[in-house]
Amino acid sequence: MTLCSAFEQGKILENIGICTQVSFVRYMQGRRTLGKDPKLFIKDLWFEKVPVRIYQPKAPSASQRRGVVFFHGGGWIFGSLETHEELCRFLARESESVVVSVGYRLAPEHKYPAAYEDCLNTTLHFLQHLQHYGVDPARVTVCGDSAGGNLAAAVSQTLAGSSDLPRLRAQILIYPGLQALDFNLPSYQQNRGVPLLFRERAAFYMLQYLNGNAAKLEEVLEGSHIPVDVKLKYRKWVSPDNIPEEFKVRGYKPRVLLDCTTEVYETVKRFCEPNLCPLLAEDTVIQQLPESFILTCEYDVLRDDGLLYKKRLEDNGVPVTWYHLQDGFHGIINSFNSDWFSFPAGKRGLENIVNFLRSL
Repeated sequence: MTLCSAFEQGKILENIGICTQVSFVRYMQGRRTLGKDPKLFIKDLWFEKVPVRIYQPKAPSASQRRGVVFFHGGGWIFGSLETHEELCRFLARESESVVVSVGYRLAPEHKYPAAYEDCLNTTLHFLQHLQHYGVDPARVTVCGDSAGGNLAAAVSQTLAGSSDLPRLRAQILIYPGLQALDFNLPSYQQNRGVPLLFRERAAFYMLQYLNGNAAKLEEVLEGSHIPVDVKLKYRKWVSPDNIPEEFKVRGYKPRVLLDCTTEVYETVKRFCEPNLCPLLAEDTVIQQLPESFILTCEYDVLRDDGLLYKKRLEDNGVPVTWYHLQDGFHGIINSFNSDWFSFPAGKRGLENIVNFLRSL
């Protein structure tokens, strides 16, 4: 069953009172199981009350291996250890790394900051016990796709100033969602109806993560959820002016700044917290971040979030490897090995991620 049909059938079941759409889609996503991998030891454990799955190469290594803490995508609502199993196996095999996949708590049952806290706590646990897994303390990377890229960026920022733990070697952000101030950036306008992530769904997921519901969705989409003075404060970082002109040629209409009511802002004011929207972190934090890899896709509403963060990192002297899939769309990386839904661009993107890992 395709993801789209699972959503459709889940909505039907919800309408007739059998189950929620969310629970049905989660059930369908978790049904596929893979057998043993001849090249990997795979084990399910718990780190700080959070389920994790560890992938360790079987081949003996003369030295300590790289470590990768992976946070799956799915809009903070969907996704699991199972949905990203093939991707994590591939990363572990091809980069010869120990990969820890994190099964963090999901919205709307568990609102922000639950997912962030789970990802931070599992990363801290791993950093404190690297010797148990034969991992080099100088070569630990956080990685995530979509909502997982958001979580990886937030965890990386939190750990940036830590002196009592091994410093992260790198962060890998795969089409991350990094802000909720402006859902009318060029990529949101151009790709508003492009699968697998529509503009409206991007805002819906962020609201579900923040509040456990989608109240004020229309205000968020039109931009009347944040006061003008707050928007102006962050305009140096969140602005179409910071998007290169070549990304506006497919069409872009500048929007008038709209103000908002106190009532609306009260419901979403935590959108200004960097742990939720990492693009808004102060320069003093950004300056301390590790080497970064950012993957963006042309046909993705989140493209400009990645471009804006790339600029912030580069402006603060952080080395950035940027790979842009000109023929890519949101979610393409996790379909790299699908029998019916695989695209050459996804494989190219994944190969570049592996090459970056191997260079560390």
